[in-house]
Amino acid sequence: MTDTRPDQPVLGLALGGGAAKGWAHIGVLQELERMNLRPRVVCGTSIGALVGAVYASGQLEAFSDWVQSLTVRDVLGLMDFSFSGGVIKGEKLFEFFQERHQNPDIQDLDIDFAAVATDMRNGRETWLDRGPVLQAARASCALPGLFSPVQHEGHWMLDGGLVNPVPVSVCRAMGADVVLAVNLNHLPAGKHIARPNRRGMAEGKGAEQDESFWQKVMSFLGSDEDEDPGFFDVMTASVDIMQDRITRSRMAGDPAEEMLAPELSDFAIMDFHRAGEAIEEGRRLAGEVESRLQAWLGEAGDGDQGA
Repeated sequence: MTDTRPDQPVLGLALGGGAAKGWAHIGVLQELERMNLRPRVVCGTSIGALVGAVYASGQLEAFSDWVQSLTVRDVLGLMDFSFSGGVIKGEKLFEFFQERHQNPDIQDLDIDFAAVATDMRNGRETWLDRGPVLQAARASCALPGLFSPVQHEGHWMLDGGLVNPVPVSVCRAMGADVVLAVNLNHLPAGKHIARPNRRGMAEGKGAEQDESFWQKVMSFLGSDEDEDPGFFDVMTASVDIMQDRITRSRMAGDPAEEMLAPELSDFAIMDFHRAGEAIEEGRRLAGEVESRLQAWLGEAGDGDQGA
């Protein structure tokens, strides 16, 4: 557990859900490291739980290098399409993570960490703060319609964004005095349809074939501006609108001291190959609040904020 001396404000980081847009969390964390402001509490929902888990286990830089190397072919290669409980089972992706990254128990981490999931049986918000960190993140990432639910301690878990899209309240409960929240679903309802983006999709040998296949997949699941909404359009818009409304409601009663809202409106739900753009946006936004964070934390910004 981290040092929680009463004379130092505890910085907490609430990382929200948002599929491919979640790579922005990497940039936020990297910029905080540059500022020498290290959160002692990290709570994540969905993709925020995955990035938070990687950070809390000390593997952020290697993970950042890997996601920025992803091409369309890599992304497709990690997708185990199933259509049983979700379009993607997710087992292949997380097995890949576990083969290449450490998977310590949460209670052994130097940073206090929790992943938010939703109990499918009763709809309750569940905080996963014990056991292997990557399994907790996987349970939090079970986005309905996309990733299959995960069984955890006898309960089937769905994406935490159904109940707590940006887990500010969890950070508070775990002792954070100052909370920096990253909200990936902040656009007005009319802006929630993100069309497939063709930029930077593939390079090198086989690029044309990769792009052609990706376009076929997106044509089936998505749509162009002048067409009726496709499967991904409907699912993404529905989830984004729901999470946006829940986040607004919850933050009205318990707002974060600072909230970052990455401008990634053209990101489609599966644009995981565009990590570089999202990371840079996260860095930019975090840099803009540096002086305010220093003011909130006072002397905590002198480098002693970490464990």
